[in-house]
Amino acid sequence: MIISVLIAIIALSLVVVILMFAMGAKKKLGTSDPNQKIQRKGKTAVLRDAQKKLSHNPKDIGALNTVGDIYYGEKNWEKTWSVYKTLYELSTAHIEIDVAKVTLRMGIAAFYLGKTDDATSSLVTSLKRNPENFECNFYLGKTLYNAGTYDKAFICLKKAKTLMPDNSDVNEVLGECLFKAGKYKESLPFLKRAIEEKPENKELLFDMAVAMTECGFGDKALKVFLHLRPDPQFGAQSCLEAGKMHEHVKDYQAAIKDYEIAIKLENVPDQVMLQIKYRYALTCIAMNDIAKGLTLLRQVQMMKEGYKDVDALIARYSELNQNKNLQTYLMSGTSDFVALCRKFISTYHKDGFVKIEDVRVTAECVEIICNVENSRSESRQIFRFYRSQNVIGDINIREFHSKVRDSKCDSGYCISMGNFSESAHKYIDGRPVDLIEKDELVKILKKINMFG
Repeated sequence: MIISVLIAIIALSLVVVILMFAMGAKKKLGTSDPNQKIQRKGKTAVLRDAQKKLSHNPKDIGALNTVGDIYYGEKNWEKTWSVYKTLYELSTAHIEIDVAKVTLRMGIAAFYLGKTDDATSSLVTSLKRNPENFECNFYLGKTLYNAGTYDKAFICLKKAKTLMPDNSDVNEVLGECLFKAGKYKESLPFLKRAIEEKPENKELLFDMAVAMTECGFGDKALKVFLHLRPDPQFGAQSCLEAGKMHEHVKDYQAAIKDYEIAIKLENVPDQVMLQIKYRYALTCIAMNDIAKGLTLLRQVQMMKEGYKDVDALIARYSELNQNKNLQTYLMSGTSDFVALCRKFISTYHKDGFVKIEDVRVTAECVEIICNVENSRSESRQIFRFYRSQNVIGDINIREFHSKVRDSKCDSGYCISMGNFSESAHKYIDGRPVDLIEKDELVKILKKINMFG
């Protein structure tokens, strides 16, 4: 019995001795909690002591851990990177170094220093050792997002969201990641939550409006764009988006207001301003304000030579601006166009008496049947007016010839602001059909007096 008690006492003593030895060894290796030291002695004193140790031994693990904790807490990323890089290099010879922690902090420091490759490499190493770490998944996701690797970034950020569902920072990056990847519908819930958490973030608001536009929520998106119009950073782009939406529904007055607000903003990027002035010019032209449209087109031309179809538009609308009848022919409403067509026939037969019998308006053209009487003859004629500037082929002319015959007209005239194909010209040989192309049409339009 006594022997058993002695054995138990000896065993207990050995355990105590082993624990004391382990604690002493731990202290010697410098793996005691640096935060306790800092609280006990103060940050400055602890840092001074650790730096003193490192001056004697740059590979002092305990001192490196201490200064690493302090620099990391201060967000001194340059020094944090340097310290943990040294610890990582020493980790192969010192198993007591926490490689998961070291590579995590290396990666975070590299992220803030813009060292994308180093951040990715370090964080991947840390993630392999501790795949359930929130910070590692979050910062690796942000690093991959900054590198444009959105699919891989999404995997990490989704994991981070799972690990900490209530973390507000994840919603923002996750929403932007999905948005940049073109997954607009998936991005909306995260962008909305992020805006609720950061209502002052205009970039999130703008991206959400773009995503809503892409998902068919145009009315809601328009309200956001209109709200953002005065913003110095996203105002110009918001004006542009709102303007295009107003143009789409032919609310040209509202579109002009959008573009005018944008032009008054300061520090608008040249590329955005080019688009704004270009759209503004097209809107003015759509409202028949050719002069204003030309002024804006020439401004775009001066800003960037060869921009889109600006040169062709200037050439086309300069001619229109000098010929009001040409403007009417191409751009006016149906009633004004028909009135011009009637005047055209009268001018074309200036020495005869023209009596209009029938006017037929289609989406493609206007047809007018009339009787023309002069001192030598009387005939029944049909005129077809095309507003299109495209080339008209022989299929249309064959159909028109049949119409001349079926209407019991003596002859027909096909007029176009464009041209007729070679086959169309060949077809009319020997047939009572004349083709009037752009050049001849313009000459006649210049002679017409709409008020005479």
